[in-house]
Amino acid sequence: MRLLPTSIAAIIAASAFSMPVQANSDQLAANICNYVQTNDKNRLRKKLKENRVKLRNIYSGVTCDGSSLLRTAMNSGSDKVGTFIAKRLSVSDLTAAEADGKTITDWAEANGHGASAITAAIKERASGG
Repeated sequence: MRLLPTSIAAIIAASAFSMPVQANSDQLAANICNYVQTNDKNRLRKKLKENRVKLRNIYSGVTCDGSSLLRTAMNSGSDKVGTFIAKRLSVSDLTAAEADGKTITDWAEANGHGASAITAAIKERASGG
């Protein structure tokens, strides 16, 4: 009989903590997108550090209006943040196809961002330089 109240308590405790965690992760993603769009590298770095999060661990899970962080940076002209992101990601992340099947450099070339500092940083990192 003692197992039942303990099990219920564990379920209640787990459900009570799942909502704030989801809310916190949604807020973190919103903050990250905002900092990328406004080219605020210092606040982005601070927010990641405060939350003890590595960019390479969350990159694939965070989108800003359906676009990856690098695409958002390019569309916003956020060169400082975009190059920061490119330097923090693994080469496999930088060369992987995104949701539309294009790599970030292919997408950049097709959308007029081929000459951006972000694209240059991605190509340099992907080439091992």
